[in-house]
Amino acid sequence: MRPELPNLVTLLAEGFPNFSWAKKLILWENVIFSLIIVFILVLITYLASRKKKMVPARLQNGLEFCVELIDDFVCGILGQKGRRYVPFIGTLFIYILSMNLIGLVPFMKSSTSSWSTTLGLALCVFIYVQYSGIREMGFLGYLDHMFGKPRGIVAFSVFIPIMLFILHIVSELVKPLSLSLRLRSNIWGDDMLLGVLAGFGIKGVPLLVFSSLLVIIASVIQALVFSLLSTIYFALIITHEEEGITKEA
Repeated sequence: MRPELPNLVTLLAEGFPNFSWAKKLILWENVIFSLIIVFILVLITYLASRKKKMVPARLQNGLEFCVELIDDFVCGILGQKGRRYVPFIGTLFIYILSMNLIGLVPFMKSSTSSWSTTLGLALCVFIYVQYSGIREMGFLGYLDHMFGKPRGIVAFSVFIPIMLFILHIVSELVKPLSLSLRLRSNIWGDDMLLGVLAGFGIKGVPLLVFSSLLVIIASVIQALVFSLLSTIYFALIITHEEEGITKEA
């Protein structure tokens, strides 16, 4: 068995081994904990926004502060044009951070320790980036971007544009893999470490507490890295489109 801390799903599956629904719970384990995070975030947002005031209460003030930080972070990289991506990138950061941290709660699990979860998130980024590229530059402009826009005598070569096109395709396909594997591997490693230390019993409590503090820091960093790289992917599209307008002007 993996040195993984027990959670609600595994405890239910072990407590009712002869029931088919218990086996199905294991299959949907990561989805269940992902949905728990969704429910918690929706509940917090509802409680904070149902009675908005000019002088905000603590919860509303805290959420507004988080929104401002995310807005400054995204617009600081993408400029004012990046404000349209703030809801998406902000949701990514908060959702990933919450999933990372929930593994520290007894009988809960970080869904981001599973590649199926992180790959799904990375694919959302990949699809949205490609859609944004086509929307910003048009389909033909997007293809032109993928071919690398060779200039001078190189533009008359068929080999160079095709080679650049293939390189662009490969680099785009590698992005969701690197995004998902980086996040999954780090969170999975943290969970395994906590599981091993918990197996030491009382003797491992000091190390477990210290490692938990490191895991909190790592969880924030990993959520930030995922969001930062996603923002940079959007920046590559927006920058390319703006450069094209400058050259035409």
